[in-house]
Amino acid sequence: MSMPFGYASPEQIMRDRAEYARKGIARGRSVVVMQYADGILFVAPNPSKALHKISEIYDRIGFAAVGRYNEFESLRLAGIRYADINGYTYNRSDVTGRGLANLYAQQLGMIFTESIKSLEVEIVVAEVGEEPGRDQIYRLTFDGSVFDEQGMAVIGGQADAVGGRLKERYSEGLPLAQALDAALFALTEPGGERPAPTQLEVAILDRNREHRKFLRLTGPRLQRVLDETAPPAPPAEPAPAPAPETGPPIGPEGEIDTGSGE
Repeated sequence: MSMPFGYASPEQIMRDRAEYARKGIARGRSVVVMQYADGILFVAPNPSKALHKISEIYDRIGFAAVGRYNEFESLRLAGIRYADINGYTYNRSDVTGRGLANLYAQQLGMIFTESIKSLEVEIVVAEVGEEPGRDQIYRLTFDGSVFDEQGMAVIGGQADAVGGRLKERYSEGLPLAQALDAALFALTEPGGERPAPTQLEVAILDRNREHRKFLRLTGPRLQRVLDETAPPAPPAEPAPAPAPETGPPIGPEGEIDTGSGE
């Protein structure tokens, strides 16, 4: 039986879609999501003040994404509608990060297998718990795969390199300032300069806040945290003592020895 003109096997189609999505995601700068002592920290290099990579979904749930903005923005809005409907119909506690991750996995998987073009996105859904052991961080890829991350997650084009640098600084229970310092260390290329505060998008899910846990760190609030990460200034060296004043040379007191022996 001859193959029709233009035939491609299902395996080849899936490989092509995956390669297409990876190339699109690789163009985006990485995002770091990690636990700290009081919750979950989100950090992303992002000069835009209007197009956010990091957002709130519900009371305890945050969202981060890389890739095509219009595509992950539609996913974010779908997640908000899902959370609002379920929270209103049942109970606010019924809206969980796991349920939202399952919703996104179904949508991404269906688009990847049934649509001509897969979404060029990678996302993280994070939920802060009453205690650190109940925090949840889920990473989802363009094909609907879900990964339950422990402690931290990195998405974006340089995820492997950024994740490797983050592991050098990450440990459980870091204060916010140290966690932000670790994230910025990971996001900065070796030998490069850290992004300016105006080029950063930073947010937290703070378990100690009432009701809504999501909080953006901007302006003076972000600067205060960054100041805590700055190394202390070295002590000023004491000024050198002034050299003693010297006048014109004077002769020795007493008679001068002429060397004549007289």
